[in-house]
Amino acid sequence: MKRRLTALVSAVSVLALSACGSGSPSGGGSEAPADAGSGGLTKITVGVIPIVDTAPIWLGDEKGFFAEEGLELDLQTATGGAAIVPGVVSGSFDFAFSNLISVMVANDKGLDLQFVANGASTTGEEGAGFGAVVVPEDSDIKSAADLEGKTVSVNNLSNIGDTTIKHVVEKDGGNPDNIDFVEVAFPDAPAALQNGQVDAAWILDPFLTQARSEGARVISWNFTEMHPELDIAGYFTTSEKVQSEPELVDKFTRAMNKSLEYAQENPQEVRDIVGTYTEIDAETLAKLTLPEYRPEFSREAAQTLGEAAAKYGTLSEAPNLDELLP
Repeated sequence: MKRRLTALVSAVSVLALSACGSGSPSGGGSEAPADAGSGGLTKITVGVIPIVDTAPIWLGDEKGFFAEEGLELDLQTATGGAAIVPGVVSGSFDFAFSNLISVMVANDKGLDLQFVANGASTTGEEGAGFGAVVVPEDSDIKSAADLEGKTVSVNNLSNIGDTTIKHVVEKDGGNPDNIDFVEVAFPDAPAALQNGQVDAAWILDPFLTQARSEGARVISWNFTEMHPELDIAGYFTTSEKVQSEPELVDKFTRAMNKSLEYAQENPQEVRDIVGTYTEIDAETLAKLTLPEYRPEFSREAAQTLGEAAAKYGTLSEAPNLDELLP
């Protein structure tokens, strides 16, 4: 439990702690973003986390959707926002992937970032999510409200995990101020739950599948319960790039949207491509609940998320969605 993730980590699905990218080394960026690539293509560097959520961009690259727009992708893997956000701000990354709260927090601290494409969304179906709050099978915790007064693990404090959990606890009649949130990396969460180090754990796949196979019981599908159309993460860049290089941004957005649509229509190809850039075995991949992949952001859901983050102190104020979303 002492191992902490210090990044503004994307809180959707499998963390990079469980996987290694098969592309470029993590933490790096091209020396000159948007350079001329091979065959006359424009080379762009994209910071990604090697998790199930980013499958569409890997799949779209393989299918040639970015090449059709004249783009050559250099996918750089990183564990989360601690490397990704500074990489975008410095210009090492042209675009990057992160969860909505992480980018909201960055903007709240004075950075000027903007999403240009969606990334991954909740399934909208309780019982079919890729993340949930779980308790031991014999726990007396039966609902979200029962988390009041309990110790609950999340991968990062003041991010999308505890924000959504606080929201559903309050909606269920509990007091979220009385929850003791502690940081536990997703790979360690099933053991922390079994050992009684925490009363409940927020876990994302593939560790959620592991925990449930060991007897853990779901008491909240917090993403879906917060909003059935909640977008979890997306691809962003600086507002300056959006204004100064609109054609490049449009090309990336078109290719990314096509990749999202293709991934949604071809779940088996999603599972296959994930196996090329992570160490998740085929048997586990077959059992995972995949995110929803769709081009459109739900402004209503983003507003709900942003207002909750401001209410619970993650943000100083609710974000301006006109500046944040495409």
